[in-house]
Amino acid sequence: MGYRTKVNDIIQNVGEVIVGKKEVVEKVLICLLSEGNALLEDVPGVGKTMLIKALAKSLGCDFSRIQFTPDLLPSDITGVNILNPKTGEFEFKFGPIMSNIILADEINRTSPKTQSSLLEAMEEKQVTVDNKTYKLQEPFIVLATQNPIEYEGTFPLLEAQLDRFMMKISIGYPNEDEEIMILRRFKNKNPLFELKEVVKREEILKMQREVKEVYIDDKIERYIVSLVSRTRNREEIIIGASPRASIHLLKASQAKAYINDRDYVTPDDVKQVFIEVISHRIAIKPEIKLRGYSEVKILGEILSEVKVPGAKLYV
Repeated sequence: MGYRTKVNDIIQNVGEVIVGKKEVVEKVLICLLSEGNALLEDVPGVGKTMLIKALAKSLGCDFSRIQFTPDLLPSDITGVNILNPKTGEFEFKFGPIMSNIILADEINRTSPKTQSSLLEAMEEKQVTVDNKTYKLQEPFIVLATQNPIEYEGTFPLLEAQLDRFMMKISIGYPNEDEEIMILRRFKNKNPLFELKEVVKREEILKMQREVKEVYIDDKIERYIVSLVSRTRNREEIIIGASPRASIHLLKASQAKAYINDRDYVTPDDVKQVFIEVISHRIAIKPEIKLRGYSEVKILGEILSEVKVPGAKLYV
């Protein structure tokens, strides 16, 4: 746990730009530390892109922004073979995917074919072009954004694509005091331009290794499986969460414990990441939605229904 203090450094640094959203920053960090990917879904203007840029500037890593548009091609992301006129041979020119932190901005504005070009990179940390595989740099994380309100000219992510994201995160509006603070910070300058690097790439890799060492008891593992299994046998849900969801929930719980300065996972760690890890992986019946139910509400009921393991094991 030697690099745990670096987490606070990152949160405080990002907080110089993003006001009052410590929990949101923590959730993005959970994805980074557990080698997952995050989908930030919210209305325009609440700071999705700004948060990702602030995080990227805080980390000593390469950063690429991909603006997703209807005419974007898979090769615009992964790269393409180009003929070198001097040698007469094809050389591979890497696309923006060959970076550590990828901002996939407005990912739902491009075609499913182009969206799918990210799948191999997100899951296997590699890309294959013309039958040749290229390993991506580490650490590697895709942070995608999308607007849940505007549907014209968009291509909703398919279930298989959504399942690759460890978390779906909403930023939300600031309260009035926070918004006043935002106005004052941005009145004369953009604080993002003055942000400094606080963590080096090698330190992030060491933090990721430390997260994997966080202890998780057998009973906590069974608790995770019980929560995920419950999504598959409720009558309101037509598509339940997959085993990949259980894996992501376990890893996210380890990262949450790490951020909370513990070397073991508690049931509360699981609870605090459960909705963000699972909500985008389930589908509920249309008639249930008409009655005012949502994925978040149903998952909240599941949390209250599943028995929590005995606390005496985790004190």
